[in-house]
Parts: sequence; structure tokens; C-alpha cells
Amino acid sequence: MEKTVLVEISARHVHVSEKDLFTLFGEGYSLTPKKDLSQPGQYACAEKVQVVGPKGTLNASILGPVRPATQVEVSLTDARSLGISVPVRESGDIEGSSACKLVGPCGEVDLEIGAIAAKRHIHMTTADAEKYSLKDTQIVKVAVKSDGRSLIFDDVVVRVSDKFALAMHIDTDEANAAAIAGSCTGVILD
Repeated sequence: MEKTVLVEISARHVHVSEKDLFTLFGEGYSLTPKKDLSQPGQYACAEKVQVVGPKGTLNASILGPVRPATQVEVSLTDARSLGISVPVRESGDIEGSSACKLVGPCGEVDLEIGAIAAKRHIHMTTADAEKYSLKDTQIVKVAVKSDGRSLIFDDVVVRVSDKFALAMHIDTDEANAAAIAGSCTGVILD
């Protein structure tokens, strides 16, 4: 059985805590959902912030809902443009990660930690994992086909939760390397 998965591009974005949301946009502010994402309950927001590093500034969308801790996810190319060095990590693993500043219309937040390049990963439910004979935190390879740039992504972490929907996420650098625009179908190789 071929183990197919939708491969989606996750562009630079920010997850904010409620405290930081209020600092950036004003006390009592609520995020404005703009577009639902493939993961249940997750959405792109109308709100954007500036991510500021020693060498530059980039605009980034906020993804909702609010989280316990603020996190900035950028590509390695974005990090170089900002002048920061980010570790490749799973989302939520921000301890010891890079510092940057966020600027919103009502205030600024100096993050001592929080900037990462997201490790490529596959979200799947327990049923998906059983069907594909995979387990949470397992590392797999995923093959993608494209015109002149087909490749195999190694070091892809499997993340299993019944709160997820089956999809693989890569950043813009990875998508550009494989000439993927929008999304495509990959095949999990274990």
C-alpha cells in the first residue's frame, strides 16, 4: 500500500500568547479569523506583526487560536535576513531558541526565546498511524515529485493526535527546493 500524504507549505508565521496579543494589539483584543487551516481549530488571522532582528524586519501573519507561549516560525532564509540564528525544532519546543522583537500597532514584545525554523513534520490521527504502521515521534522519509526538482525529504517527524488531520508541513525554503507551489502529494517511505 502506498502511504500518501498531502504536503502543504507553511510560510513564516507567529503564534501569540494572550498576554503578548494584548501588548501588540491592545487590552482585551481578540484575533480575527481570516481562513481556516487544514488542522482542525487552527486558522490564519487578519492580524500581522513585524518580526524584527538585528539585520532586518519581516511581516508575518498570526495563526490562531492564542497559545500558552509566543512562538515565531521562520525559514532559515528568513532568519538570515533578520540576522538571527534559529534552531530547527518541533513547534512548541522553544526553550533555548532565538530572540527577536515583535511589533504590533499598539506595542512591542521583546522575545528572549521563541524564534525557530519548524522541523518538517506529518500530522496524523491514531487511525492514520495504525493504517500506515507508524507511531508518534517516528522519523520517516517522504518522496515528492515535481518537474525537474523531485526529491526525498529525510528527517520528517510523525506527530500523532486525534486532534490532527493528515498533512505534512514544510517551510518555504523546502518547498522552493522541490519546486512545490501551493501543495502536492508525497509518499511516506519508512
